[in-house]
Amino acid sequence: MSQTKRKIIIDTDPGQDDAVAILLALASPDEIEVLGITAVAGNVPLTLTEKNARIVCELAGMPLTRVFAGCDSPLKRSLVTAEHVHGKTGLDGPVLPDPIMPLQDQHAVDFIIETLRSEPAGSITLCPLGPLTNIATAFKNAPDTIEKVCEIVLMGGAYFEVGNITPTAEFNIYVDPEAADIVFRAGVPIVVMPLDVTHKALVTPERNNAFRAIGNKVGIAVAEMTEFFERYDKEKYGSIGAPLHDPCVTAYLIRPEIFSGRHINVEIETSSPLTMGMTVADWWRVTNRPANATFIKEIDTDAFFALLTERLARL
Repeated sequence: MSQTKRKIIIDTDPGQDDAVAILLALASPDEIEVLGITAVAGNVPLTLTEKNARIVCELAGMPLTRVFAGCDSPLKRSLVTAEHVHGKTGLDGPVLPDPIMPLQDQHAVDFIIETLRSEPAGSITLCPLGPLTNIATAFKNAPDTIEKVCEIVLMGGAYFEVGNITPTAEFNIYVDPEAADIVFRAGVPIVVMPLDVTHKALVTPERNNAFRAIGNKVGIAVAEMTEFFERYDKEKYGSIGAPLHDPCVTAYLIRPEIFSGRHINVEIETSSPLTMGMTVADWWRVTNRPANATFIKEIDTDAFFALLTERLARL
């Protein structure tokens, strides 16, 4: 894969791990140009996700980053949120000031459409870190933009790990399975960071101490975020620390060689009440359905955390 600079749109529902993913992107201007951040309802309602995105940009010292508010509910369902994981603000843990930087007036979906239309075909990567409502709505409203997308690198789904919000579904896909179905059927090249890989990106006490030892306000805030965030996974899974789901997306853009997976068919369940939102990943290629996504399974965790710690130190 080319290591040329990527132009990206981050679509997000912060979330502590979303915050770390955004920080990693903003700390990596040689590899990544963040054209804008689009907020979607997910971990917490839209009023908080757009606010949290701006808080994170100011924490990074980059208040000129454009943040847009998008869809406040899924395409066909009532919103399910995850305060039980992320706390009532979505960024519980550190005490961070309310943002001063403005929210952009334009709707996030309109920004996505306008940007894809204005840039050369194949020049923009979409990086969804939450439910896929904004992306699917853009594709529905402006199907001509689909062929303009270079790639979608997203966090969502699971195969071996199965579900974290239901027995069979990962949260981001479950919140808006109809949106996920539209995106996975669009024909755009997709790279998926499922729970199978993100649950290997665990913040151990030693790794969290390394964040804190950076000594800047970003490192301390990230350490405080993960200290709050980890309590849920320790209790639920018996894990040794917090999984950094969403930063896997950003790390892939910078160092794709530290990840590995398979190009397979992935379908989204949208009708069964028992398995709603399941990513039906044909890992063993037992069907004749065409491959439509690269499903990541392995990560070099030491390289991942070395990258993350080095970049956070730049902010």
